[in-house]
Amino acid sequence: MSLLTDKKILLGITGSIAAYKVADWVRALRREGCQVTVVMTEAACRFISPLTMAALSGNPVHTTMFAAEAPETIPHISLAREHDLLVVAPASAQTIACLAHGLADNLLTTIALASSGPILVCPAMNSVMFQHPATQANLATIKSYGYQVLEPDCGTLACGEEGPGRLTDWENVRQAILTAFAPKNLANENVLITAGPTREAFDPVRFLSNPSTGKMGYALAATARQRGATVTLISGPTALAAPPGVRRIQVTSAVEMQAEVMNCLDTATIVVKAAAVSDYRPAKKEPHKVKKGQASLSLTLVANPDILKELGKRTKKSPKSPLLIGFAAESRDHLKEGARKLKEKNLDLIVVNDIGGTETGFGADTNRVTLLDRNGAQEEVPLLSKEETAHRIWDAVGRLMTDNR
Repeated sequence: MSLLTDKKILLGITGSIAAYKVADWVRALRREGCQVTVVMTEAACRFISPLTMAALSGNPVHTTMFAAEAPETIPHISLAREHDLLVVAPASAQTIACLAHGLADNLLTTIALASSGPILVCPAMNSVMFQHPATQANLATIKSYGYQVLEPDCGTLACGEEGPGRLTDWENVRQAILTAFAPKNLANENVLITAGPTREAFDPVRFLSNPSTGKMGYALAATARQRGATVTLISGPTALAAPPGVRRIQVTSAVEMQAEVMNCLDTATIVVKAAAVSDYRPAKKEPHKVKKGQASLSLTLVANPDILKELGKRTKKSPKSPLLIGFAAESRDHLKEGARKLKEKNLDLIVVNDIGGTETGFGADTNRVTLLDRNGAQEEVPLLSKEETAHRIWDAVGRLMTDNR
């Protein structure tokens, strides 16, 4: 079940050409189980029809301060109280100014004044307007009120100019919404995560690797950030974008990953080794491309460093060492191999992952894992999205942190 299931989102749309983009946001929120109610300013109704937003949200759209039906409900009060989060998107310069100065001249700004819950503001406007000192001062003011502001993207605007002012991408908004609802059991923690495959070159164009996509590690990084952690993600080659608010360090080989992990280790309070690190690398990298035509080709391999085992040895030597979580990607004897690695590598928790199934192997969007911890606890996690699986892992980490205290 998603963190957004049954959450009540109030979406405030203002007068910006970017209003058409949020139509897809409503559909995305509903797919995750949210209840979405839309409030539109008079100017917003000139850019997109309230009928469109009503059809997409499945709820009536509110546009005026004084409801023609059931006026006794006092819409700006009831809407503020009945919803878990107010998202203002796109937020025009006019609306931001009203929010900053407490001007309640329409239903949306009145709801904002009456709301005691979290408010997320997504500006969208011409770049000169956005960079104007008045707008910047207004943004600073609403931030001081506790509103979260997602900075707009840079690019080509509707007016043809280039610069900051484009409405931020949905994934950034989604992560901010998830953060508003996620438990904060990782606040003040410095989490170090490795993800993705490594590549071990044997000539300038060829390498040894594995099918890892990094999806599980990236999901762990995103959800740790949602839960309040400062996150460093050391990633092998993947096609994934860095999660918002996460510091990403790109590496290629196992040796490079080892060096970066050790460089970041001193500040880490939790280390999660989710990367699929190559066990071996070619003993020699050829300086030029190996040509075809040879009857056979022998490749001598040498062992790569076992980063997780090295971390486990350090853990034994220091009482202030970070909590250590490992992964065991297995195709058979899953629990036996997981228990062995948990003990041999001195881990606090191991995530045993079945790579043999079509729904749980490399590249899948879902996972089914077993969690084994140092206290002998075993938890079977059902088939879930990798994001939901990541949350289950952090729940288990939270229990271990509580035991430590």
